[in-house]
Amino acid sequence: MFYKLIFLTMFFLSISASANVFQSIKSFQASFEQTITNSSKTTIAYKGNIYIKDDSKILWQYKTPIVKNVYILENVAIIDEPELEQAIYTTLDKEINLFKILEEAQQINENEYKATLNEIHYTITLKEKNISSIHYKDELENNVLITFNEVVQNPVIDSELFKFLPPVYYDIIRK
Repeated sequence: MFYKLIFLTMFFLSISASANVFQSIKSFQASFEQTITNSSKTTIAYKGNIYIKDDSKILWQYKTPIVKNVYILENVAIIDEPELEQAIYTTLDKEINLFKILEEAQQINENEYKATLNEIHYTITLKEKNISSIHYKDELENNVLITFNEVVQNPVIDSELFKFLPPVYYDIIRK
């Protein structure tokens, strides 16, 4: 009986610990490689940096193969395309919230979690207690793998980083 009680206690503590693994993350920054593979096996890879603050501010800074900045501020996305001298403002139908995905994640093995948000199934992989990758199939049936490097969880990120002011010569497109 004693060993059964210890086993059950350890089991519930491990479940509790795994459920809280992402709850302590309030901000995130990393370099990333995003690989998108379509149904005909054509692949494109993007590289850049990502910054996330709270649950409502995200900045994807794409460096290659094109320079692009994607700001997600709650339900608004701003796509800054310096090479085209334009910015696209759009209201999102569905919230893009990494913290919500992490909050929904259920542990499936030591370093792997699964979550579903807006009918998309995500697999989150950890390496040394940091998020190392997220894999999912998007609405267009593309396989998307985002691998994170140089991960810093809970850095202090200045809110000014998420403010976008387009240059006066930019074309502004609203969708």
